[in-house]
Amino acid sequence: MKGLAAGIGVVFLSPILIAGTGMMLASSADAVQSNGSFSGCLTGIDSNKVAEQVTKILDGASGKDMHVEGLDLPAEQVPNAQTIVATGISLNVPKKGQIIALATAMQESRLRNLGYGDRDSLGLFQQRPSQGWGSAQQIRDPVYASEQFYKHLLKVDGWQQMTVTQAAQAVQKSGLPDAYAQWENLATALQSAIAKTFPGADADGKDTNQDEKPSASTTGCAPGQDGSGFGRIPEGSVPKGYSIPKDADPKARKAIKWAMHQLGTLYQWGGSCTNAHGPDPMGRCDCSSLMQQAYAHAGITLTRTTYTQVGEGKAVSPAHLKPGDLIFSRGTAARPEHVGMYMGQGLVIEAPRTTKPVRITPIKDWDILAARRIL
Repeated sequence: MKGLAAGIGVVFLSPILIAGTGMMLASSADAVQSNGSFSGCLTGIDSNKVAEQVTKILDGASGKDMHVEGLDLPAEQVPNAQTIVATGISLNVPKKGQIIALATAMQESRLRNLGYGDRDSLGLFQQRPSQGWGSAQQIRDPVYASEQFYKHLLKVDGWQQMTVTQAAQAVQKSGLPDAYAQWENLATALQSAIAKTFPGADADGKDTNQDEKPSASTTGCAPGQDGSGFGRIPEGSVPKGYSIPKDADPKARKAIKWAMHQLGTLYQWGGSCTNAHGPDPMGRCDCSSLMQQAYAHAGITLTRTTYTQVGEGKAVSPAHLKPGDLIFSRGTAARPEHVGMYMGQGLVIEAPRTTKPVRITPIKDWDILAARRIL
């Protein structure tokens, strides 16, 4: 199978990539630390701009003076990304798998073929010889390393239904399991741009949906911008340092503020949320009545159930949430069983379930199936 992957490199890849698929023992990446963390939240990636810049680099333009958002050494990183995509195509790995691989390599090595790492970790994916990934020399070969990642990914039961970060973690078993999510948007843009440079890839039926958006089960934000920076949030309390974002829509602000007044009141299935602090349990809130009444106090009418609220407003990407957006989880995207309201700063307010109070939770704890913008 390695011959197949190497073959696609010879047939399709530019000279700059062919040079990048060797051992790269003298790579400039060896002088770069790989354990730094990206400080931004890559949710506004301009896919067209990324495609334009990536195409120029793959056509032979120098990447030294070219800026690609999220990449600090594009002349080195883009060819490595192309190797990963090319190997995925050669193995008939679906587009999502290629995105998972790119996001993993972004987190593990910043798409650099490193000659060092934690303990004996090496290469694009920081694979370890001591853990059976191959010899050090093999792991430093980007084609071999990519093949090994894909082979392990394809053995993960249900990986295509997982979020990018869940699937990556199932393969990598990282000490920072949530970190892969921050790279999904950039990985999606890179995969789309690179796949289009392969003649005949679409004709071979190897994943023709090049306009797929990032999965609706991740915010695409780095830890610390997904609510995790607030630490443990006591149930029914407002985390220290939170305030409704100043740029929130005025009606969203009213809805969030009203919902926050219900914090600490116990969940009641079927409750109307019209008197959550009163003596009648049926005046308390369930998840969808909390949303309905919060927006009612902002002058907006919503339907009553989660099943119908998922059709309210317009669909938005979970990577581009604004305060007041409704997010849905549990069940299916068409028929979700739970709803909460995004508050900004990576936080969600919800009425979770029986015996639990209305509370604020970090969005990293949500497996988002759908998101809707009401305003």
